[in-house]
Amino acid sequence: MPFKTIASAVFGLAFAATALAATQASADATLDRIKGRGTLTVGVILSGAPFGYIDPKSQTQKGYNLDIAQALADDLGVKLETVTVTPPNRVQFLQQGKVDILIANMQYTEERAKVLDYVKTPYDRSGGAAVGRKDSGLKDWADLKGKSACVSQGSNFTQPLIEQYGAQVKALPSQPESLLALQGGNCDVAVHVGATVALLLQDRPEEWKDYAILFPTELIPSDSVIWLRKGDKDTETVLDNSVKKLHASGKLLEFAKTNRLLNTEYLKQENKALSAAK
Repeated sequence: MPFKTIASAVFGLAFAATALAATQASADATLDRIKGRGTLTVGVILSGAPFGYIDPKSQTQKGYNLDIAQALADDLGVKLETVTVTPPNRVQFLQQGKVDILIANMQYTEERAKVLDYVKTPYDRSGGAAVGRKDSGLKDWADLKGKSACVSQGSNFTQPLIEQYGAQVKALPSQPESLLALQGGNCDVAVHVGATVALLLQDRPEEWKDYAILFPTELIPSDSVIWLRKGDKDTETVLDNSVKKLHASGKLLEFAKTNRLLNTEYLKQENKALSAAK
């Protein structure tokens, strides 16, 4: 074999080995960093109960997502650090390395999965509920054609509202701002995760006495998953095992009960399936 051919082959093998090592190093980087500094940094949204909020008495962060974050940190044997994110900046914070993972009310979509990796076992399943005035006359999602719907920026409810129901979507920076816009008459409905708005109406009856969840069904119920940077496969594997253990042990059901998560049917199904598989 000519010298140039041999040299090219050797160089090619060396390059391939280097690329593979770089890929493996990249895949391990987040998990190594978490263990090295002894801290799991989680991006969370504090938009309201049951998922994440500031307790008015203790001024501490509480909620279903916060309990999950703490349980994951405990399983890894590290401390928990949370970083408050918003719908407009949560993906940016993750990609820039400001947080290790996101537990931030982001349901699975194919579009999101193109730019991020995710833990395959969901920690919840939820859809959108439309909050509006009781006297609006709106009875079903189809009634939103030509009507204005407020959502949070980056919401996975935006596309179906526009494409399936012909709504005019107004994207606000956060859920609280969207709901304020609804109260101010700037939109006909506000569409957010059903569990959150249901508790809001229940806990603040005077403020919301003229409003209700208008439709009996939720919009595109989807898996709530933990999001990671592309290539964080080792982190994904470890966290997937942790989430499965939380399902199997009944811990997620306990967290749901503590935080008044109203619909726990999915969690019950996963608990039954994964506890039987142990």
